[in-house]
Amino acid sequence: MITTSPEVTNAELERRTGWALKPQGACKGEVCVPLPGRLLDGDTVDLETLAPLLGMPLLHDESVGVWALGPEAGGRALTTAALPDLEFPDVRTGEPFALRSLRGQRFVLAAWASW
Repeated sequence: MITTSPEVTNAELERRTGWALKPQGACKGEVCVPLPGRLLDGDTVDLETLAPLLGMPLLHDESVGVWALGPEAGGRALTTAALPDLEFPDVRTGEPFALRSLRGQRFVLAAWASW
């Protein structure tokens, strides 16, 4: 779900994600996640508070002013966009190459496995 604000209406949340806010919590199908009372008050919900409770990643791109709420993944979703400190051998020299050396640059990391 892409939005320009971290606060969305309950109706928009349900229409775009399938999660409905009910007295028992956030519900989708047969699954309900208990929520603190403050999240159930009013006609809007704060995604910064809700996303971690539902196991959904929430990213904010300040440069373009958008928020992206990712799908729930049973607790296996990324909760941040922070890249771990990874090092790989350089394909030409075999020397270690640290991805942190690319900090501030955009890049694509393609992974492949033969199995």
